[in-house]
Order: sequence, then structure tokens, then C-alpha cells
Amino acid sequence: MELSRLSRRAFSALAGTTVLGLALGGSVSSQALPRSGARGPVPTGPPPGPPGADGVRHRVALDRYSLLIDGRRLALWSGEMHPFRLPSPSLWRDVLQKMRAYGYNSVSVRLAWNQHSPAPGEYDFTGVRDLDLFLRTAAETRMYVVLRPGPYIGADVDAGGLPGWLTATEGRARTPDPAHLRHADEWLSRVNAVAARHQYTRGTGTVLLYQVDAPQRARLTRLHDRLRADGIDVPLLHADTPVAWGEVERTRDAAEARRVHLAHLAHGITLHNIHTAFGGTSWGWLPAPSAPTPTYDPTAAIDEARRPTDKMAPLHQLGQLLRNVPDFTRMEEARRVGASDARIRVRHLANPDTGTHAYVVRNDSETDVTSKVPMGGTDVEVTVPARDAKLFATGLHLGAGRKLAYATVQPMLSMSVGRLDIAAFVGRAGEMAHLVLECPHEPWPTRLDEEAAWVVDHGKLHVMVPLGENRLTRVRVRSGKSDRTLILLVADDAASLRLWPYETPSGRVLVHGPALLRDVALDGATIRLTGDTVEECPLEVWAPRGITHVTWNGSAVSTSGSRAHSLLAARPLPGVPELVLPALDGWRRRAENPESAPGYDDSGWAVADRRTSYSTTPVPDGQPVLFADDYGFHYGDVWYRGRLSGGAGLESVSLAYSTGARGMLMAWLDGEPLGTHRMGREDDGGKGTWTATAGFRLPEEAREALGKKPGASPVLSVLVRRTQHDQDAYQAARGLTSVAFEGASPKVTWRIQGAAAPDPVRGPLNHGGLFGERHGWYLPGYDDGGWEPVALPRTDRRQGVTWYRTTFRLDVPPDVDASVGLVLDDGRDHDGQDGTPDHDHDRPDRDRPDRDRPDRDYRAQVFLNGWNMGEYVGGPAGEPHTFVLPNGILRTRAAANTLAIAVLAGGDSVSGPGTVRLKLLGGAAGGVPVKPVTSPGPRR
Repeated sequence: MELSRLSRRAFSALAGTTVLGLALGGSVSSQALPRSGARGPVPTGPPPGPPGADGVRHRVALDRYSLLIDGRRLALWSGEMHPFRLPSPSLWRDVLQKMRAYGYNSVSVRLAWNQHSPAPGEYDFTGVRDLDLFLRTAAETRMYVVLRPGPYIGADVDAGGLPGWLTATEGRARTPDPAHLRHADEWLSRVNAVAARHQYTRGTGTVLLYQVDAPQRARLTRLHDRLRADGIDVPLLHADTPVAWGEVERTRDAAEARRVHLAHLAHGITLHNIHTAFGGTSWGWLPAPSAPTPTYDPTAAIDEARRPTDKMAPLHQLGQLLRNVPDFTRMEEARRVGASDARIRVRHLANPDTGTHAYVVRNDSETDVTSKVPMGGTDVEVTVPARDAKLFATGLHLGAGRKLAYATVQPMLSMSVGRLDIAAFVGRAGEMAHLVLECPHEPWPTRLDEEAAWVVDHGKLHVMVPLGENRLTRVRVRSGKSDRTLILLVADDAASLRLWPYETPSGRVLVHGPALLRDVALDGATIRLTGDTVEECPLEVWAPRGITHVTWNGSAVSTSGSRAHSLLAARPLPGVPELVLPALDGWRRRAENPESAPGYDDSGWAVADRRTSYSTTPVPDGQPVLFADDYGFHYGDVWYRGRLSGGAGLESVSLAYSTGARGMLMAWLDGEPLGTHRMGREDDGGKGTWTATAGFRLPEEAREALGKKPGASPVLSVLVRRTQHDQDAYQAARGLTSVAFEGASPKVTWRIQGAAAPDPVRGPLNHGGLFGERHGWYLPGYDDGGWEPVALPRTDRRQGVTWYRTTFRLDVPPDVDASVGLVLDDGRDHDGQDGTPDHDHDRPDRDRPDRDRPDRDYRAQVFLNGWNMGEYVGGPAGEPHTFVLPNGILRTRAAANTLAIAVLAGGDSVSGPGTVRLKLLGGAAGGVPVKPVTSPGPRR
């Protein structure tokens, strides 16, 4: 994967120049100055401390190398997180703390306009949409914020984040059209009223950068003035900003993540953004057609269940390197070097201030390659695995005059803790690490773990360590001419994920052992640690002088001093206790769709009689507008009822409709099913709009009935799902687009009904127009006592909508963070019903022939405590899916949870789900306090 288009253009524009103040605006200086006031670049030095709402005004500037915070260089290591994809504000803190622990110093935040605005002029920034709370939480977790409010954000969100009501208004988004700009300005002003209070420049928050949506350069000046008028004075980023903004999209594995991020590093980029750091859930009607499942980004390093994945190690290592080794904030291309094997490509960089050299070594071949690479005057033999990359350094200062001559492993951090200098290096398990140090005085090395070996040769200290799986090796280096001791730490990927540097106001700390370190506080002689454990693990702490006592999550830990000058816990920290989830039983069922009956009262429905539309879809000649958006129905399922006059002789009806991915249409005539039509299943995520015509021939009985009653007015009832909008062509029609008849030319009076008023708590994208949704069948507290008791799976068939409800209770200990999922699988087997983890059960099985049976081509909408968790699609592509149930919406502390599932099925498909079970996705002893998310029941 190469640099993004923006990154390539920005890097070229940066060469030999400084960034003009107009380009970013506000507090960005036209030329960054050293503290002395002399012309020239700011020298490399200690990075700024962790940010916070400290009440002090800060100056944010930028030169051609990096951001400058109060005159100090900062390498931005940002990860993207969408708060709207985690509808539990308590868990925002959990994810932000994890991001910070794993090396991120910034969070990039996109805001979805459609989450906040159910109608023109209406805005809601409360509950799960509380931007002020998120920005406060980011400051409390000491994370910078890059704010990206759009209006257009993409991100596989319905209409790219534009609100549904905008699809039916005059004007075109992302253009200078005044009709659109009026709405866009209003949105930005509402966001800016919150964001301005949290700007780092004012010392009232940590909003550091503001990324704007300005695809046309002509609009940039106007937008710049608009934002400045709203009080936004942090730098603005946009498509033409001459700054190297390196954004990495999805990567397949850890090796590809290393290649891409090291390529950015090799090209001098110091503003890094990972898209995405936390994947999250496209719950409700949030996903665009390009999002095939509710799981937004399965490749994210922190997955939907808030667990680190196998791609975390390289990101953690690079993030800690950029945070703790300031040399990488000012790197210039250095003398070209070549490897002895042409399959290895080398990019050589140097810091002119410190003399540190970096070598990004990349292997794009399909085999491991061992080659010699000139580094610091020595040909060093290194091995780079197939389609992987490595970073090596020379001349890196390790404290007390000691310097890295070269190493065959990557530096991860170099820091001072009290009178200790600590340097950590990382590589792959099974490799031999070779570190060579230049020491100004004769070193006195001591191996503290058996696998290490060392030798002093011609004034250089050679340290050799075979890297073991999840093993940390320590070597102590002293000298008679210095009172500072160097501790060398060598780790493989797994062990590196147990190394946690932390900066406190009283000094730096390094912790090794637990699964996560959330927070550190120094209190007199006590260091108070907060974090998570999964399994029993050791605890080792390097802390400033005078620290003699340790607590872990509030409990005292017995420790003793080690030869590595650390505090070692006498006993392992405990892991998470075993958790058992209940089976889901006690199901109750009720069928709906009374709208298909000829006598159903639709007098309260909107009359579909408009003749013009702002949609980009043409209105058929001689027909009314049937597009759902034109009548205010933007999300979920939509019902149509057409009363026909003059239908005698009618033989067939053709219904043209337009949907997002996995659309479906069902039709009835006077309550009798005509049939079901489904959009094509190929390449679900590759199209923004799906169009088709469903042709239905009337049954013989229906034709005879119409002939016997020539004056009758039969009712054609049509249910269409789903109304998700394309990210780009957001004004394409959704719902019915035209209707044609054969055998007769009846006049039709159409009425349309979609979702009821937006849920004031759950927001406008939570529910659609099904009868059960309009009447609260999905809500907790709804009385389903009269429903039919049933067991799952179901095999009966009917065209229409069938609802299933049950309740369950969890009893998770208060000091345990359990991540729970709900598995839907139409394979119809019963394994895993006890709720135990069953990874094979969630994997597609080629040996299960019932996977491809069309009689399971149904749609299921899942609701937990009234919150729409997303859609499951059965049938040929219906792989099992695990819906992650976020704590807060999920009640885990001995409280009842209501689960409701709405199944839409044609007469050729079963009308019920297959296996439905809870699954433990992960657990940790620790976590954050979780406040229940408001989940109201039916209005009385």
C-alpha cells in the first residue's frame, strides 16, 4: 500500500518550505522560530508533555518537519475513533485510555451530522451524542483531538453523514450552492459552539487540529472566515494543505501495517493517522450501502469488542517510539544506501540535530531475505520476512553518553526514570537480537535473564538475545565514571504489548506485565496503578526515586527491589474469573403486517401525490412521486398502500424500486401475497444504489375476483426495505419509484408510512416503519404476555414480518469488564447454546450444505433494550454474525435485558431465526465504571 494521494502531494509541497499561516490559519505561524529567536528550524528536543485542559494558552505552529507545541516538536500519532459507533459514553473513556496506553497521543474524531439532526433546524448533542462529554473525556485521558465534523465525512455512514432530511432539500452537498451552504453553516456553527470551548490553544481542552470538508478550493476562504467567526482558532487541515498528513486505511495484517506505517516514516511524515484505531458498530440504520455488516472495520487494531488484535503490536511499538524518542520529529533524507540483496529496499534518514540515523528496510518479495545493510559505517546482516519491513537506527543516544552503534532489532523507547536510563528494543519471536553500544567509559554489563549474552570488543558492548515468545530480557549496564545505570530491555511482539511507559507530573514510569495500564498516580512513597489483567501476570515497575509501595486497582501489592532497579510483585496479579452466560430461552412470537389487509385504516398516512422532487432520480411521467425521502421517511422500512380504481382485467403488476444493499420488496393484493423480490446479492458492498423491477402476476383467484367486482377498489400493499443512502449519490431515490400494470390501467391513490417520530433518546436512525416499530414492540417494558411461546429455531414460512422477544439477566462481578456478543446463525444447529465461546461456530463451514439454501434468505433486525444493533441477512451469503452488545446498553449487573428480533421473510423462506445465543467475546479484571445508557420503554 502506497502513500495516500493527500500524503504524496503534501510531502512534495513541503520540500524546502515552511507552512504559510493562511494555509492552516489561526495560530499557525508563517515561519516557526527557535526559542532563541534566530532564523532556522527548531532543534530537536524533549517533546511537549501530555495535553490536558490546564488553563494555559498554548501556541500551535508547524514547520516542514512537524507540529510545534509551545516551541517543542511533536510527532502526531493519531488513531480514528467514531463516538457514534459506540453508543455507550462510559466506554468512550475505555477506548481512549486503551489508545493512549498503546502509544496514540491523539484521537481523530468524525462527527455524523445525521446523528444529531432529525429535522431541519433541530439539533441534539445529548446522551450518546454528547460532543462536550467526549471532548472532556479526551482531555481527561490526555489525548489530543483532531476534529472532523464534515459536513460530509464518508466513513461508510448513511449519506456520508449527511442527515436524511437533506436528501429532500434544494441544493447539492459539497458544492458552493447557497441552498446547501445555509444548512452546512448551521451544522458547523452548532458543532463549533461546543468545539471552541475545548481548544488546546485556549487551554480549555485538547482540540489541536480541525479538519474541514472543502472539496472546492473556492470555498476554502469562505469556510476559513466562517470558522474563525465561530471562534475556531486551532489550525485547519484541508485537501490542499501543504503538510504531510499520512492517513493509513485498512491493512490486512501486522506485516502490512508495518510496511505502510514505516513507509510514511521513511517519507518524512510526522502527522500520522490510523483509520481506524477502534472499529465500532454501524448500529441501527447508520451504515451506508458500502458497509456489508454492522461491524464497521474488522481490520482495526482495537476490535468492535474493544479487544486488541494481532495488528496492535507494530502500532504500539511505533507509537511509543514517536512519543519517547524525539529524534523522529525532524528527519531528513540522508545519503542513499543499498542492501547487498536487491530484493531489499532501504530508505536512509538522519536527524541533523542529534546525529541519529534511521533505516527503513523493506522486503516486497514473497520469501524471507537475509542481506547486509550499511548502517553507521558497518555492514550489518539483517533478515526481513516476506512482505514485511523493519526499522533500524544508529547513533541513538541512550543516556550518560552511551549511544547505539547499530542493532538488528527496532528501538521502541528510550526514557529516563529517576537515575535510570531505560531503552527497549523489539523484534519477532525466534530472531537473534544483536545490539552494539558505544560507551564513553568501560561498561560493566550484567545479564539479568539467562538468555542474554554480552561481550566488549574494541570499546563497544555487544549484547546478544534470542527472542522468545512473550519473553522480556533485561541487561544492566553500569560504568565507574557515571552514576546513571542503563537498563536494556529486549522483547518480542507479544512481550512488547506488556510494556507500558507513562508520564506523570512527577516523572516517568515504566510498567511491565499487565494486559493494560490505564492510569498512574504518584502519592508520596506510593505509586497507584490502574489497569486490566486477563490472565495471571507478573508486575514490574520502574518508578522515580523514593517510590517504595505499589497499589494495583486500589489494592496494595507486596513488592521487592530487583537487580534491574525495579519493584517486583511478590505474587502474580490475578486474572479475570470464569464467566458463564445464560442460554436464551423463553421466546415469545407475534406476526404483524396488518397493513396488507384491505380493511386496514391508513387514513393517518401521508398521501403520496407530489409531482416534483429534488431527488436525482427522475419522476416517471404521469406518476406521482413515491420516493420515501420526499415524505419525510429517511430510515428503515417503508409501507405503501395503493387503492386501485378500475382494476377489472388486471393481470400483473410491476413495481420498480430503489434501495441500498440487500434490499427487499414484498407485495400483497387485498391481503393475499403476490410475492417477494430481493435485490442482487453479488458484491453487496460495491454499489451505492440498487434498482430493480419486481414483476408479479396475479393469481387466478385474484383475477376472477376483480372480474366479478368491476366497481371494487382493491388495495395493493407494498413493503420496501431498505432506505440506506449512498455516501456520494445521496439524493438517489429510496423506496418505490414507479408502478406499471398489465391487463388494465387502474387509477391509483397512494399513501405512504415510514418511521414514527424519532426516538428522543436513541436518535433518528434507531427505528423504521414496521408496525411493531411504530407500536413499540422492540422496547423494554412492552407487554408481550399475550404473545405465543415458541422455541428456536423456527422452520414455518409466511410472507411478512414476525417478531420474537425474550429477556435474560447477566451477573458480571463489578470489577470485571465482560464483552458479550449475540450470535445469529441460520445454520440451525444447536451447539454453543450454553453461551460458551465457540470460535469454530462463527466461522463459515464449507461442509454445511444448508448454508446455500435459499429458503433462509430472510432479514432480521436485532434490538437490545430498544437499541437497534443492526441487521442480519440469512440465505446464501448468511454467514453467522456476532453482534457486539456494548456495556451500558447491555445491563451486566443482575438486571434484566430485553432482546427483540424482527424477521422479514418471503413465503419461500423460513420466518424465524436459527440459532440465537450469547457469546463471551472477552473479559478483563479492571475496566472502567459503566453508567447504564438510558433505554426508555413505551410511552404510557
